[in-house]
Amino acid sequence: QVHLVESGGGLVQAGGSLRLSCAASGRTFTSAAMGWFRQAPGKEREFVASISRSGIITYYADSVKGRFTISRDNAENTGYLQMNELKPEDTAVYYCAISMFPRNIRQAGEYNYWGQGTQVTVSS
Repeated sequence: QVHLVESGGGLVQAGGSLRLSCAASGRTFTSAAMGWFRQAPGKEREFVASISRSGIITYYADSVKGRFTISRDNAENTGYLQMNELKPEDTAVYYCAISMFPRNIRQAGEYNYWGQGTQVTVSS
């Protein structure tokens, strides 16, 4: 069993930055790809970014490319999402998740474990 806990969300003005963290329990984290998703009120959960087990391969949604950076520290069992140049449309609950056998890394259904989410609110 893996337990994921996100932190670092909050209220920020447009143009500001936040860094989200995802702390994982157990050894499974280092064997899994990791992703960040977000869900705004009234909308479906959407892919934000993902990173491979080694941290070498990353993918981003077009809407965040160039502004967000995903990373991981396997020694610390922690993943990160650095968010810069935040926009009001980035407002959502952000979730981290891990996938043991990723195929389509952008699909939420590929992920086996999820955190509880952290709220990010960007004011205009």
